[in-house]
Amino acid sequence: MTRTAREHDDDERPRRWKVGELAKRTGVSVRTLHHYDDIGLLAPSHRSRAGHRLYGPEDLLRLQQILSLRQLGLSLEEIRDTLKRRDTSPAQVVQLHLTRVREQIQHLTRLAARLDGLAASLAARDAVSTEDLLTTMEEMTMFEKYYTEDQLQQLAERRAALGDDLIQQTQAEWPKLITEVRTAMDRSADVASPEVQQLAARWKELIERFTGGDPGLRTSLQKMYDSEPQVAQKHAMDPAMMKFIGDAWAAAKTQG
Repeated sequence: MTRTAREHDDDERPRRWKVGELAKRTGVSVRTLHHYDDIGLLAPSHRSRAGHRLYGPEDLLRLQQILSLRQLGLSLEEIRDTLKRRDTSPAQVVQLHLTRVREQIQHLTRLAARLDGLAASLAARDAVSTEDLLTTMEEMTMFEKYYTEDQLQQLAERRAALGDDLIQQTQAEWPKLITEVRTAMDRSADVASPEVQQLAARWKELIERFTGGDPGLRTSLQKMYDSEPQVAQKHAMDPAMMKFIGDAWAAAKTQG
């Protein structure tokens, strides 16, 4: 018996998953997949003859992007808008998620080291210093302490909007700028001079990339630096440098 063209196509077509199969393999519940379909976020590309949802490889790729953006803190509506943009590719979404995961790993690595030392001291029935306890709790609560839940959501959205390349560029620019400011301070440069004004403008620009120009985020960031000088010191900043930049900004306002 000669096979028909349709039978041949069926043999060659990519694998398709029923909703239950996809839920089992990915850990995303059937209810969630149905919801994504209902709101137009992830509509299966195929249907069985009985009308059942069938997901193809292209649907799996979109689901992966949705999960990555969810972990970045975006709402479902924001994810839908992001994926509609032509300049958003699957590779960019993965890179954004990777950047965030690496940041989380760095934070959790520091926290793990603190907890490891704390656990060892407690197991040995050693006295735990108040400084160790305070530093451990600082690692646990730093950002939550100065940013509201909405602001943390905004920061996640800013990371997604900036993209991996610009985030890495900004991170690389800070050490260079800090070194240049320190050099100007060591020379007792006038805060109103063109040189220092240019440095202060670059400083403000890098902060604006982080805050997106949001005054609330800028205020929270300043509060954290003011109240937690050790945070700034980790990046080779100190109160004197913060005052130097603040004086330069004030001089800029005076100059009009």
